[in-house]
Amino acid sequence: MSIKQTDERYIAHTYKRFDVTIVKGEGCLCWDDNGKEYIDMTSGIGVNAFGYSDPVWAQAVAEQAQLLQHTSNLYYTAPCAELAEILCTRTGMDKVFFGNSGAEANECAIKIARKYAAEHKGEDYYNIITLHKSFHGRTLTTLAATGQDNFHHTFLPLTDGFLYAEPNDIEGLQKLVSDNKVAGILIETVQGEGGVNALDADFVKAVERICKENDIVFMVDEVQTGNGRTGKLYSYMHFGVQPDVVSTAKGLAAGLPMGATLMSKKVSDVFSYGDHGSTFGGNPVCAAAAISVLSRMDDAFLAEVAEKGSYVKTRLEEAGYEVSGLGLMIGIKTKKPVAEVLSACIEKGVLCLSAKDKLRLLPPLNIPTEQLQKAVDVIIASLS
Repeated sequence: MSIKQTDERYIAHTYKRFDVTIVKGEGCLCWDDNGKEYIDMTSGIGVNAFGYSDPVWAQAVAEQAQLLQHTSNLYYTAPCAELAEILCTRTGMDKVFFGNSGAEANECAIKIARKYAAEHKGEDYYNIITLHKSFHGRTLTTLAATGQDNFHHTFLPLTDGFLYAEPNDIEGLQKLVSDNKVAGILIETVQGEGGVNALDADFVKAVERICKENDIVFMVDEVQTGNGRTGKLYSYMHFGVQPDVVSTAKGLAAGLPMGATLMSKKVSDVFSYGDHGSTFGGNPVCAAAAISVLSRMDDAFLAEVAEKGSYVKTRLEEAGYEVSGLGLMIGIKTKKPVAEVLSACIEKGVLCLSAKDKLRLLPPLNIPTEQLQKAVDVIIASLS
């Protein structure tokens, strides 16, 4: 059987795959089993921050794998400790919990909020407010946190205790807080799966203010927006706010499974021994990969990400298309079915994504300008 036939025979049918079999990649380029070359504007849905087979990343992974691939969280390891220090130093947070994915990072955040509220306000303060059109993961609890009914209906009952506010509706959010016993508020500053919708700055600041006034844990989901994707190390930094909890994953280890939940001083001692855990969390190889990624995301690099995002936005707007997002997290409102645009791009050698009715772009953060320009040319041609 071919790769496609074997996949369809033995792998659960949870993914509607494009008819492309990728066999190798280098930088922003990849090749299928027929030798066709593509410019990848997806980076594995925002994971491959430095593209395919990045040599610095690969060397860090290989060296650590030959030294120590796994022990357990019963022991100390250098990569885990070093990565935690980097994250805290660069964000002003106080402690980190390491897991394996964005959903796990968000589960951890929710547990932190609920335990903090139980200890400081009472056990009946367990509600978590999220936003309509949000996406926070596919476990039963993070599905409950996701403010999209289409993800819910076949998996009921979900975890109880979640309320949903309208994005950018400060008055509505305030009413939910006033009418309910709330432990935490969890937001994405740019709703990726919900359509690449950036929140208004006034709303993000209002969330922080409401949380402070009511001793509510302010959480920002940076699974897709984090690790340089928007032109800042973490997207909340665009808005002049300081969350109590930040969850992140995807681009953190740039191709290896790693999630992290960052805690401010306010909540850093909420967990005690046995309250939470993860067999693979803080894995030395994944941590070494993440160190190699974050160590290269300095101010100059992040400024280049912002410039590239601005270039793409300008080109598309000049071509007559509505563009949303931040940095290199870009949504494009199409004038014909997005599936047709995706197919046209694939035919012309460019891989893209969708989010609701928008074309979504999440290219490698270090994509060369020449390749970015070429990809945008193809996208504009495919949109028309």
